[in-house]
Amino acid sequence: MKAMVMYDTNAPLVLEDLELDAPGPGEVLVRIEATGVCHSDVHYLTGGLPARTPIVLGHEGAGIVEEIGDGVTAIRPGDKVVLMWRPRCGECEYCLSGVPAQCALGRVHGQTNELLRGGTRLSKDGVRYHHLMGDSCFAERAVVSQESLVKIDPEVPSEIAAIVGCAVITGMGTVLNRMPDAAGKSIAIIGAGGVGLSAVIAAQLVGAAQIIVSDVVPARLEKARELGATHTIDSSREDFASRVVEITGGGAHYVLEAIGRGSTIRAGFDALRARGTEIVVGLGAVGDELSIPINLLVQGDRRVVGALYGSSNTPLQLPEILRLYRAGRIPLDKLLDKTFPLAEANEAIEHLRSAAIGRPILVP
Repeated sequence: MKAMVMYDTNAPLVLEDLELDAPGPGEVLVRIEATGVCHSDVHYLTGGLPARTPIVLGHEGAGIVEEIGDGVTAIRPGDKVVLMWRPRCGECEYCLSGVPAQCALGRVHGQTNELLRGGTRLSKDGVRYHHLMGDSCFAERAVVSQESLVKIDPEVPSEIAAIVGCAVITGMGTVLNRMPDAAGKSIAIIGAGGVGLSAVIAAQLVGAAQIIVSDVVPARLEKARELGATHTIDSSREDFASRVVEITGGGAHYVLEAIGRGSTIRAGFDALRARGTEIVVGLGAVGDELSIPINLLVQGDRRVVGALYGSSNTPLQLPEILRLYRAGRIPLDKLLDKTFPLAEANEAIEHLRSAAIGRPILVP
């Protein structure tokens, strides 16, 4: 099968014919129908996040089950599934308390670039190739651990299903799970990519009174207004924090930072009102740190917290989001950007970094 392989950082991906092993116990073979291109893939490609090479990138995908290994009971051939980059075992304290994004198994993928039961299922000429986040869906097919899959309605378009597995569940989930009293409140969003725009959709859904979106690309701000933003800020020309304070009359109740940069996180902190909360969902490069003034933190009773995968209970919330989409309640189709064939993954990544409005999609 064909796959896009990363051999080294800051080098183009290479289209290769790889051997894909049959699924082992607890594993599933998925024919990939669509894959979103995410900034996290770029972090690995540029070396901001570490990975063992050679490796097949891609972690935001959807497809059809073709084969299952021994012991797989909840998923059958022919099922439509979303690939998750954070598995859930269903047994650890985090899974049992409804936050499977923190599942104890999640560290296995990041530390080994292998599947949960050990080893890889990708090879060429006797050389083993690695899996990104247990998914590696920049490919025609993928063998995935059953813990990394969610079965979904077969009528959901594959492009929509793919982006729900990362961008949408992160952006919408953060609003739904970390801003429980957002109705009538002010929400400021830093970054109008796929995650930030998904957060706009959720903020509109829950009835936030003010939805303020910041970016440096005018077309992304226009898309944010189309999705429900009440105010937009071009941060290349305006100071984000002072504009938010002006718009809200004292600062935002919530700020969602979807970039993962110290300067923008600090700007979000400065934009909070007393007792406000900033929620950081953007990943930075390994070793990046944040500095904020202690007295402003304490005297303003402000909070800065992180949210991985939208702090979502993914097996429940991912299908719920898709049901809202199928019911016509949320316009997820407006998050889709240009579609590229698998062989043009490098062009899709460059498009993401420079001009994408929403999520570019690879279709194997």
